[in-house]
Amino acid sequence: MTNIISLSAAELAEKLRAGEVTSVEAVNAYLARIAAVDDAEHGVHAFLHINAEEALAVAAEVDAICAAGGAEAEALHPLAGVPIAIKDLIVTKGQPTTAGSKMLDGWVSPYDATVIEKIRAAKLPMLGKTNLDEFAQGSSTEHSAFGNTRNPWDLSRIPGGSGGGSAAAVAAFEAPLALGTDTGGSIRQPGAVTGTVGAKPTYGAVSRYGAIAMASSLDQIGPVARTVLDSALLQELIGGHDPKDSTSLPEAVPALADAAREGASGDLAGVRVGVISELGGEGYEEGVKARFEESLELLKARGAEIVTVSCPNFKYALAAYYLIMPSEMSSNLAKFDGVRYGNRVLPEDGNVTIERVMGATRAAGFGDEVKRRIILGTYALSAGYYDAYYGSAQKVRTLIQRDFAAAFEQADVLISPTAPTVAFELGSKIDDPLAMYLNDIATIPANLAGVPGISIPGGLSEGLPVGIQFLAPAHEDARMYRVAAALEDSLVKQWGHPLLSEAQDLEQAVAAAKEGKN
Repeated sequence: MTNIISLSAAELAEKLRAGEVTSVEAVNAYLARIAAVDDAEHGVHAFLHINAEEALAVAAEVDAICAAGGAEAEALHPLAGVPIAIKDLIVTKGQPTTAGSKMLDGWVSPYDATVIEKIRAAKLPMLGKTNLDEFAQGSSTEHSAFGNTRNPWDLSRIPGGSGGGSAAAVAAFEAPLALGTDTGGSIRQPGAVTGTVGAKPTYGAVSRYGAIAMASSLDQIGPVARTVLDSALLQELIGGHDPKDSTSLPEAVPALADAAREGASGDLAGVRVGVISELGGEGYEEGVKARFEESLELLKARGAEIVTVSCPNFKYALAAYYLIMPSEMSSNLAKFDGVRYGNRVLPEDGNVTIERVMGATRAAGFGDEVKRRIILGTYALSAGYYDAYYGSAQKVRTLIQRDFAAAFEQADVLISPTAPTVAFELGSKIDDPLAMYLNDIATIPANLAGVPGISIPGGLSEGLPVGIQFLAPAHEDARMYRVAAALEDSLVKQWGHPLLSEAQDLEQAVAAAKEGKN
């Protein structure tokens, strides 16, 4: 592993500005790493598309500006020249955007998402597009039409989902930063099982324009990174009001990086950290609970007051989510029919009508999990069942929002394990959807309420990462970053190094896998 790819995004940015390394060198180092470990059959398979030519061109532009100096160099964004990977649910002009589905295989977007416009303006070289569960529907990245992604810590295990590709790319040192989307935990849960930092901003704090919609009232684009500071820097870049997104918040981006720096360098005196009694206990692995208790002790040592809060309606969150999300998703995906959008498939018998083209297209273009959720959502929205299912789920959503409001009267931030287990083996839950859905039990409430959440590495259980989740009131992302950075600093001091440095030597593992299979 070269020194360049082991650097955090903030560290790499400092070296770029100091002239100790060039952006072209950084991009080439990451491209070499991708070539070495991202083999689709035997390796991580985090990427679906590599954008080498454009990434190197942007890197060369940044290097030229830095070499020339002057006002233009001083005006560069702090992350200019730092490579980034993009979840393949976010449209990117000139690059394929597949959403992990055969329905969009080969489609090249004619426009950029708002977050991509900001990435381009800040001159971050985009390394490529990362794998995901089809249309972001899954918790393991095993539902991609283009093959599953593997966890860099153990190639026989899942990297989480739906954004397992982005998390795995960062964990495998294939990118220092990535973008993901979080509908029920699709940034935070992959972060937990890959030992990365994943954040879901307050709903509306980052524009959703250009993210292929899954469930519009739940979806949120957010950062994937190695450190809390890196995550804060990236969220500051992509955040802000966007008139093209009707749900975008009309407010300024808070000083998230400053909050992270303050947390890492200071104490937590006067901060009340609420332990959610409903997010723990039965169903949570012993190693996960042990790392969680250790984190609480570190927070106490930092000066925080630990209190217990109850959110009684959280026990209904999973059921409510799996009615609201499929309902909105079935509506959003209705346009992919081979007539308006999506790759067209004609009936095999040649009897072509609009209805039969739609049927053939959706049968061939969508995978089993997408079809399962479309059926569930359409049923929940159908006449005679709307009030009983979708309407009732929305009432539960209101109760969950009230639980959060009451909890935040007692605590400044809330804490829980991010996921009840460490990464499970590939294939072990693919045929049991209900067991798969339980992986999101701790992350879903934040999406239902629109509050921000972040997962940071909390240690290892049987050699695999455990995630610790912080939640804050809506609009208080800075508070969340401050407390998360404080715990991260305490953990790193306890370990003596960042958790990611313990990841296996992937190049040897992938080479051995290739040799064994050939």
